[in-house]
Amino acid sequence: MGSVAQSAKRLWRNAERSRAILPIMASVLLACIGSAMLTTSVSLRLGEPGVDASVVQLVLTAYPAGFLAGCLITRPLVSRYGHERTFVLILAIALVATCGFAFTDFMPAWFCLRFFVGLAMASLFVVCESWINLYAEQHNRGVLFSIYMLTTGTSVLIGQILVGLVGPHSPYLFSVATATVLAALVAKFASGRWPALPAGAGPLEAVQPEERLGVVKLFQLAPVTVVSIFQAGITNVNTFVLTPIYGTQIGLSAGTIVGLVTTVSIAGMLAQTPVGWLSDRFDRRLILLVQGIVSVTLCATIAWVGNSSPPLLFVLFFMYGATALTIYPVAIAFANSQLHSRHMVAASGTLLSLYSIGNVATPGVAAGLMARIAPQAMFLLLGGGAVLVTLAACYNLLRRPVEASPAPIRQEVEESV
Repeated sequence: MGSVAQSAKRLWRNAERSRAILPIMASVLLACIGSAMLTTSVSLRLGEPGVDASVVQLVLTAYPAGFLAGCLITRPLVSRYGHERTFVLILAIALVATCGFAFTDFMPAWFCLRFFVGLAMASLFVVCESWINLYAEQHNRGVLFSIYMLTTGTSVLIGQILVGLVGPHSPYLFSVATATVLAALVAKFASGRWPALPAGAGPLEAVQPEERLGVVKLFQLAPVTVVSIFQAGITNVNTFVLTPIYGTQIGLSAGTIVGLVTTVSIAGMLAQTPVGWLSDRFDRRLILLVQGIVSVTLCATIAWVGNSSPPLLFVLFFMYGATALTIYPVAIAFANSQLHSRHMVAASGTLLSLYSIGNVATPGVAAGLMARIAPQAMFLLLGGGAVLVTLAACYNLLRRPVEASPAPIRQEVEESV
């Protein structure tokens, strides 16, 4: 009876903590909807005939460059001002940058605006992921993180639906995107203060320089996570950025292109829960291996099909979204199972910095390859990232298994090598 009561108490506590983060997720949802609308709208505009390839590469690179900058500046902001006030600041930056698109189509201005949107979104992710990891307990971290991933996935889906409803070439797209980001800021003030973090998990907690988690230490602890996060940087955002350009270049209609982006986002959203359930019951390294192999196969198949069969493309894009867009949470869950809670903020910043490096490199390289070789070169690059995940998962599986430990990270790394 004692074990049943304990299980019931744990379930109730999990439900309470899940409900507590819902107001935060409402703001995240609205802000990400605006960002998703911007991503598709800007990409559709850049994919139009007459837009110089160098301009396309430059504007596409602005968002990931801003994303990298956001990863670098957020941790000092959180340490100084706390998670909640930093969250309000970055929502204000996102609002101003999004609003700018409604007033100008001057491409140098778009570069600056996309840079600040990328900076704001990276900061939002660092704040939310580190706060959730500090707020969560070991037994409910996966549940809370899945709510967060479901929120971001849903936002992309709603963003594409809104693009379709407003019209892919409507002059009001940027105004609607601005309204959603404004609603995110209003929702933050309407929801009140965030739940208190556990004692000892505050943002000002000192981390000694030798305990800060760089890429090398994280690679020693979880190689497949480091590679998978880099792959996610190549894939996750850029799938939505590049698909409109790819679809335009192979002759698909605007409606079909928006439908494909919507299909990818639906697949990623629907797959989060079952993949998360599987990752809690099977070796996450094995799941990442399967995801890598399936993603490579799908990239090759999509490139081969081209525009010969739009219905088949929808099926393939759905499968790709369900596979490739769920690599990130599995990799994060594997890393978090190896970390002490006091290292979560540092780890979130490091992993998102790595994510942004892949994000920065991909748009310009992909646009150049698509212009010089063929539109299908997009999937050569995305498939290459999946190959890296496959190889890293094999390597991680061949190593001695790493056990989670509450000990300081120096001991964790030594025991894992």
